[in-house]
Amino acid sequence: MQDAQKSWKIMVERSAEEATALASELIKTIICESAAEENKCYVALAGGTTPHALYQQLADTCASGDVPWGNVEVFFGDERDVPHDDVESNYNMATKTLLDNVPVQPTRIHPMSADSPDLAAAAEEYQQVICNLVPGKKKGISQFDLILLGMGADGHVASLFPGTEALKEREKLVTACFIPVLGRNRMTFTFPLINAARNVMLLVTGDDKADAIAALLGDDPAAKEQLPAVRIDPEGIVFLVLDAAAAKRTGLKSA
Repeated sequence: MQDAQKSWKIMVERSAEEATALASELIKTIICESAAEENKCYVALAGGTTPHALYQQLADTCASGDVPWGNVEVFFGDERDVPHDDVESNYNMATKTLLDNVPVQPTRIHPMSADSPDLAAAAEEYQQVICNLVPGKKKGISQFDLILLGMGADGHVASLFPGTEALKEREKLVTACFIPVLGRNRMTFTFPLINAARNVMLLVTGDDKADAIAALLGDDPAAKEQLPAVRIDPEGIVFLVLDAAAAKRTGLKSA
């Protein structure tokens, strides 16, 4: 993984607000470039707390009209086992902060049905939606133009938590999983799908992530092995966007 990280683009900003602003600009650039090349851009959004401000910023800059939102096809990298209108739903959060405020066509927004009574079947159906809509360019696996991820203090990305069976998945692109530490079910992209992407953006802010970031970027194989994020090794580019608090134990300085 250390060799793979040589191709990562690691950026440190002084504050969470500045890291969010940088991530917003990078996302807009990726959307514009992908839409110009292929007339569409396939994006998977992240849930959790960190992207909330990012989505608000993207929505706030929509009025400039410089992003072709009408060409964007929206998916979700993971989802919690709640209805779409639940306050814990990643879809609900992304809809209120971003999707209701930019001109994305409703037919191009694809939420996960993670509250399904048959979550395994729902994961298979979501995988089929991806396979049908997102072109496959790398080893027959659908290739997103951008997969946006956050990271927990334990190094989890999407709903790929330490010690869970989903980390071992090599065939399925989307899987149902039980998270023992949460006592909850989730639906999530797997690493084969994440690592087929053209671009992966990992936005990490806050000093509660500092130990995990230090381990992720450090030289201790044992420490790195505990972190699901270490398995991010895409065909394309990883943009790791940090604030100074998250990077404080790495020796990296803000621009």
